[in-house]
Amino acid sequence: MTEVTRKIEDDDEHPAERRRGPVVLRRTRQPEDSTTDQRLLDSRGPSDWVHTDPWRVLRIQAEFVEGFGALAEVPRAVTVFGSARTPRDHPEYQVGREIGAALANAGFAAITGGGPGSMEAVNRGASEAGGLSIGLGIELPFEQGINPWVDLGVNFRYFFTRKTMFIKYSQAFICLPGGFGTLDELFEALTLVQTKKVTKFPVVLFGSSYWGGLYDWVRDTVLAEGKIGEREADLLHLTDDVDDAVGMVLEAYKAWEETH
Repeated sequence: MTEVTRKIEDDDEHPAERRRGPVVLRRTRQPEDSTTDQRLLDSRGPSDWVHTDPWRVLRIQAEFVEGFGALAEVPRAVTVFGSARTPRDHPEYQVGREIGAALANAGFAAITGGGPGSMEAVNRGASEAGGLSIGLGIELPFEQGINPWVDLGVNFRYFFTRKTMFIKYSQAFICLPGGFGTLDELFEALTLVQTKKVTKFPVVLFGSSYWGGLYDWVRDTVLAEGKIGEREADLLHLTDDVDDAVGMVLEAYKAWEETH
């Protein structure tokens, strides 16, 4: 927008005015003597504006646009969560590779949080098997970065933007042993299915020695006390077998296809 200053007789009937695009400013509403273009192109001045809420809204919008654009043509996919702290010589790392490869062989892209540990293992297994390996990273106070086995990576500033991408472009969740981040995604997925925000979204807990206590608590306490229904408790699947986990995903996907 351009600004045009028009001098008129300085009296009550015709006060001086400044036009800022479609807006007319008169009397005390007239701003400093500079134009919008000048302020845009002048590199000097304070930079506090980049930390304001209106600017954050634009960043959030840009993250959604970038994420949708990058993932729009991704084939059917499964998100696998797990700890970033899993060492490469840990048995869970090998399991992650096997799950990534099994998903690739079943025709699914493998999506992870893009970090190290179990996430890297899944991306590695998918990539080695010739499948599509996707990593959706997040800006953290400590350096993490996208692991080298990711074929398509997108970094996000905001957790809620990233979570939308996990849900929108996945047909299922597989949860390897993990911490608060894995628990957060697990229960968010369950809540979205429970409230029918997503129509079919199986959640597989892989590792009965790790997840067994949580699984039993959901059925023996949460369900038993009427806080959830049987259908909601059945959204969780517990297994120690890679073929069983991928089989659950395939079964749910075929059921979803029949209704769409």
